[in-house]
Amino acid sequence: MGGGLSKPAARSGSEPFRLPEAAVGILLILPAILLLLLLTLYPVLYGVWISFFNKHSFFPQQTFIGLDNYAFLLRDPEFWASVWRGTVYALSTIVLQIVFGVAAALLLNEIFPGFNILRAIVIFPYVVPTVVAVIVWKWLLNSQFGLINYLIEKAGLVEQPISFMGKDWIMVSLIIVSVWQFFPFVVIGVLARLQTIPEELYDAAKVDGGNAWQRFVHVTLPQLKSVLFVIVLLRSIWMFTKFDTPWLMIQGGGAETYIRTLPIYTYMRTFSYYEAGLGSAMAVVMFLALAGAAKWPQSSGGNPIPHTLPGSSSSSATWKSCRTVRGR
Repeated sequence: MGGGLSKPAARSGSEPFRLPEAAVGILLILPAILLLLLLTLYPVLYGVWISFFNKHSFFPQQTFIGLDNYAFLLRDPEFWASVWRGTVYALSTIVLQIVFGVAAALLLNEIFPGFNILRAIVIFPYVVPTVVAVIVWKWLLNSQFGLINYLIEKAGLVEQPISFMGKDWIMVSLIIVSVWQFFPFVVIGVLARLQTIPEELYDAAKVDGGNAWQRFVHVTLPQLKSVLFVIVLLRSIWMFTKFDTPWLMIQGGGAETYIRTLPIYTYMRTFSYYEAGLGSAMAVVMFLALAGAAKWPQSSGGNPIPHTLPGSSSSSATWKSCRTVRGR
């Protein structure tokens, strides 16, 4: 009929072009990826590149020398001494951080009056700025007016003040400061894992006659294995490359040689001796050593990260090992 409404004519031409959702997502994150590559990958590649040059740290002069910087490191006694000092410092602090961190986490995992306040106090050293922490500890360890020397003298433990900033005690002092400052990191990780361990595991161990030490060895430690692996890995990398704490400890003293670790020696070669090429070579060696140390647990076949959740069959197998403690 003439009075009927006619259908609108179809639009001519094709539909507007639209990118797939996956392509849109890639384009949206591409600027962030490029920025990260610019800030991370480029400095690494540039550092590797200038390690093959005899380059001044500030002037543009540079001469290609190939592997001469690396050959110099092999015969440089100060380089190997700094590696040894860094290894002693890192291993000592890591072991003590683990021991005190696990002990503190076990204590804080218990319920007692004021445990929440104590948990907050334990975290305090980790949030204190490094500059403040080192200044306070250098005052405490001062041989003339330090509080620690005063207390140990009053207790009759020593007849004369100990020179904690001297060559015989400077490494011990550095280890003490670092352990105090960073053991709360271990406490946080271990305490978080302890609170997820099912109580049924401990109940089963008690039924089977396990005492407190046996419950710790056969129940707690296996459950902490993955967390401790991550903590040790991170703390190893961070302590071996630690710069600020050792650098601040050597300021104003005459024993800086005895805690001159590899990061400090690298800094001195780069900005005190103006040998950017040699400093870059040491940084590359340090990077490769840490990358190899981080990769070694995986290449050795060990897999400390469990693939099952607490309370699953693997967790049940954990407490079953406690059933043997009665016969031991």
